[in-house]
Amino acid sequence: MADPVIDQVRLGAQGPLVGVQGLGCMGMSEFYGATDESAARETLDTALERGVTLLDTADIYGRGANEEFLAPFVAAHRDEITIATKFAVDRSAGDERRMVRNDPAYIRQAVEGSLRRLGVDVIDLYYMHRRDPAVPLAESVGAMGELVERGLVRHLGLSEVTGAELREAHAVHPIAALQSEWSLFSRDVERSAVGAAAELGVAFVPYSPLGRGFLTGAFADAGTDLGTDDFRRYQPRFTGENAAANAALLKPVHEIAAARGATAAQVALAWVQQRAEVHGLAVVPIPGTRKPSRLRENVAATGLHLDAEELAALEPIADRVAGDRYPDMSTTSAARE
Repeated sequence: MADPVIDQVRLGAQGPLVGVQGLGCMGMSEFYGATDESAARETLDTALERGVTLLDTADIYGRGANEEFLAPFVAAHRDEITIATKFAVDRSAGDERRMVRNDPAYIRQAVEGSLRRLGVDVIDLYYMHRRDPAVPLAESVGAMGELVERGLVRHLGLSEVTGAELREAHAVHPIAALQSEWSLFSRDVERSAVGAAAELGVAFVPYSPLGRGFLTGAFADAGTDLGTDDFRRYQPRFTGENAAANAALLKPVHEIAAARGATAAQVALAWVQQRAEVHGLAVVPIPGTRKPSRLRENVAATGLHLDAEELAALEPIADRVAGDRYPDMSTTSAARE
């Protein structure tokens, strides 16, 4: 498939125009095993060449290292890209004692750190990474809104919230984007969050649209195929009997890919992208990659449109997936539905 000219879409009613596919940058610094800085920087260049302008990071990725890694690229292309980062997961006491923090004092502290590491005066899109139900949303989103008033942040986002939580937050301050896991393997956001986002005009930014690589066939069993420094080894659906059962679910993905002269990744991304038509909202998936070749492959999926028969063949997959997304699902929106 040839590389198409990537279209643009707006995040929220007043948000930035971005390419219809973004880039998740987490794996360039941590979580997915060994990194290659040179290849990652080439991937960033390739992304911009293809019209991928939404770059997604967070202060916990590499404990700030990912933001620092992106800083030179952001500086060189400040007017061409939209930089999104996140706060809320506090790793300062070590990963075994990590906390979710939404209190206003922490938010003010976190944004200053991200601004410094990114080397910018203003963050384009600032997300609450995870929700702490012990802190009223009005307090958290109110504090985030103050950052907009101070000119430190342009637009606000939330991650892993329910439809009710999104409505509550949006009433305090406009939310441009909701980021949550959404893929052929993970569709719990369709219970309430997607409908609320469509109703409010909030864009949806699916993370892990390729099932952390499992949907592409990059690995079959994380427990045997991936290194000990790869956190996918600890996600229930990617190891042992669960992995074997889930691999069998990919048969229609591979059949469609073969018939279309595409890859499994492109089919999986095309399905996510077409959620925009199904649900009537802007959808900007952020597949993560550290390789220019994968970036080009992913972007080419924006030119693939699945027909009704193909969509029907893919429809049952999510309901049959074995294992949860995380060992501990307590901080996800699914746990609060």
